[in-house]
Amino acid sequence: MVNAIQQEILLRKEYLAGEKVETIYFGGGTPSLLNKDQLELLLNTIRENFIVDENAEVTLESNPDDLTKETLQMLKSAGVNRLSIGIQSFREEDLQLMNRAHNATQALQCVSDAKQAGFDNITIDLIYGLPDLSADAWTKNMDIAFGLGVDHLSCYSLTVEPKTALAAMIKQHKVNDIDEGAASLHFEMLMKAAAENGFEHYEISNFARNGKYSRHNTSYWQRKKYLGVGPSAHSYNGDSRQWNVSNNPIYIRSLTENKIPSEMEELSVKDKFNEYILTTLRTKWGIDQGFVSSEFGEQMSLELIEKLNIQVKENMILKNGNVFTLSENGKYFADRVSSLLFL
Repeated sequence: MVNAIQQEILLRKEYLAGEKVETIYFGGGTPSLLNKDQLELLLNTIRENFIVDENAEVTLESNPDDLTKETLQMLKSAGVNRLSIGIQSFREEDLQLMNRAHNATQALQCVSDAKQAGFDNITIDLIYGLPDLSADAWTKNMDIAFGLGVDHLSCYSLTVEPKTALAAMIKQHKVNDIDEGAASLHFEMLMKAAAENGFEHYEISNFARNGKYSRHNTSYWQRKKYLGVGPSAHSYNGDSRQWNVSNNPIYIRSLTENKIPSEMEELSVKDKFNEYILTTLRTKWGIDQGFVSSEFGEQMSLELIEKLNIQVKENMILKNGNVFTLSENGKYFADRVSSLLFL
C-alpha cells in the first residue's frame, strides 16, 4: 500500500500546478500503523515532487490506543507536528456504546504523553447527542477536555449509520434512539462552554484557542486546491473533483501498472456556487458579497442577496457590511439555511 501511494504521488506531481503545499494530512483509516521508515518515505516523496512550505502543518490522525510513548516519539522524529486524536468521549459507557477500542484511561493518558513527546498542536474529537447522554455527563466530558490544555476541539453530533451495531441495537430497542432535542441542548452547552474557556467557534464543528485553527480543514472551507492520494481519496483543483477507487487490491494493482484508478467530475458554475455557499457559511468568515459578484457575476450576486436578506429577517444570518455569517440561532440549522441559498 505504501509503495502504491508513493507511486500515485509521483504520477500526480503536476496536479497542483506548482502551487505551494501548506498542509499534509495523514487520515482516513489508521495511518498510525505506519512506521517511521514508511512515514519518512511518503513525506520525502512529497517534498521531492512538490513545493512544500517549510512551516507546513503535518497532521496525523490516530486513536488513543495507538499512541504509545514510543509511537509518539517516532511520529515526532518523522516530521509530524500536529495530532488529531479520536477520543470521542472520556466516559467508559460512551466508548463501549460506540464500540471504541480504547478506554477512558487511555483517552486521558494519550494527551499527556503527546505533550511530553513535544507535541504542542493537538486536536481531539468529541461526540455529543449519544443515547441517554445527560446534560451533566456532557458537561463533565467538556470539562475534562478543556482541562487538558489542548487548543483545538472538533465536536460532532452522533449520527447512526445504517447496518452498524448501534443501528441494530436501536432497532432492537436495546438502546434508546437519538434524541434531537438533547443533541441541540448539548450543542448549545458546547458553544457556551467553549466561549467561556477561550475557544473561538470558527466553524460549525470546530473550536480553536490561541489561533490554532486547523490549517488543513480551513483550506477546504476556503476552496483551496488539494490533492488526495490513496484509496477513496478525493482531489479538487478548482474546476473538477477527482476520487480514487475504494477497493484496496484494485488500487494497488492499478498503481503497479502506472494507472490511477479514479473518476472525475467537471464542476459547473452551479456546482461551484453551491459549494461556496455550503463551505463558507459554516465558518466565521462567511459569505462575501464582493467575492460572489466578482466570481459569479452581478446577477447571481443580486439574487443571492435577496435570499440572504430573507434569512437575516428570520434571524438565521447576520449581516456585517458585505459579509454574511450564521447567527447563533442559524448554527442549529446550517445545512437547511445553506440549501435555501442554493441555485
